[in-house]
Amino acid sequence: MPDFLDVLRRRKTTNGPLDPRPVSEEHQRLLMEVAARAPSQLNSQPWRFVLVESRDTIERIAAISGSSMTTAMSNGTFFERYKPYFRFSQAEMERTRSGMLFDKLPAPLRPFTGQVFTPGGQKLMNAMRVPQLLGEENRKLVAGSPLLLGVMLDRAEYRPGELSSFYSVFSMGAAMENVWLTTTALGMGIQFISFPMEVPGRWERIVELLRVPAELELMAVYRLGYLPEGSKRPPIDWTSHERRLPSQYVFRETCDEPESRWDEPQHPGE
Repeated sequence: MPDFLDVLRRRKTTNGPLDPRPVSEEHQRLLMEVAARAPSQLNSQPWRFVLVESRDTIERIAAISGSSMTTAMSNGTFFERYKPYFRFSQAEMERTRSGMLFDKLPAPLRPFTGQVFTPGGQKLMNAMRVPQLLGEENRKLVAGSPLLLGVMLDRAEYRPGELSSFYSVFSMGAAMENVWLTTTALGMGIQFISFPMEVPGRWERIVELLRVPAELELMAVYRLGYLPEGSKRPPIDWTSHERRLPSQYVFRETCDEPESRWDEPQHPGE
């Protein structure tokens, strides 16, 4: 149990570069095995996966991701869509215990703290080509990944508007959490490639590249690889203000009574 808890507590998204060495077939197979062991409604197993190692395909998906980020950043849709999650001070982060502190965003954005939601701030960023810089950084991150993972759902199960759709998405989430935790245990990193979803028409280009058949729905693409030599996941920060307190998301008996006894962090071994 302690080893498993350690993996859970070290799980995080990898925002930086990955080691370019190939992911071993043994580890690829293990990742797919743990995904397949996830629970699913009536054992429907609605997930399908495509592993991508082709440098040409990875480079093309990277180009789509980078240009999508540039577009979303330059036309303001990214900031408008996600402004409820931006925090501009440590005090605000401590109060909300959620979202992203601007200090942890890419360095080119930090000088524009407090201006990103204004027309003037957007014009200034565009004039300084900040969206292009961020898009190129994103392209390099994806292009430097040795392995991409496309996650699909069987349309026979994934039928939006029907209960089976909820079940299939729920099952996919369980499968991907298994994968995520296993990458942590293997010394690997993983990150969701989200920007092609932000711009109309870009996701369809990835669907075409991966030759996803009509009976499957491409739900997500991730970049995976080993963490760079000497790179270690940071130690557990028990004083972090980035996560909500248990009393903010756990209730006891009914939803009227928050569980406040667990707000003090429990240290390893306790």
